[in-house]
Amino acid sequence: MGFKFENLKVWQKALELADNIDQLTKTFPKEELYVLTSQIKRAADSISLNIAEGSTGQSNPEFKRFLGYAIRSNVEVVGCLHLAKRRRIIEDEKFLVLYKSCEEILVMLNGLKNSLK
Repeated sequence: MGFKFENLKVWQKALELADNIDQLTKTFPKEELYVLTSQIKRAADSISLNIAEGSTGQSNPEFKRFLGYAIRSNVEVVGCLHLAKRRRIIEDEKFLVLYKSCEEILVMLNGLKNSLK
């Protein structure tokens, strides 16, 4: 692949999460369309997009800044998952699968961020 970020495992994992969130939100009630559905989809998409955008920067400090944005978006997804669970939109099993995926992404993002000087 031609862009640096395309080879990053964390970027690929973030894409998978975004796809899974997209599929999940297709089951959300219509009244959540402009609220929780929109919010969780934007947050999930933002993880991979910030990794991509930051990787093309001119410096490691800039890349670290964008990885910070990706971390925040990842945590936002977790917050949205909690809301969906509390509102009984998703079941515990699905929550746990996506929660674990977010945990893995968080560890990978922090590892990548800490590896940059």
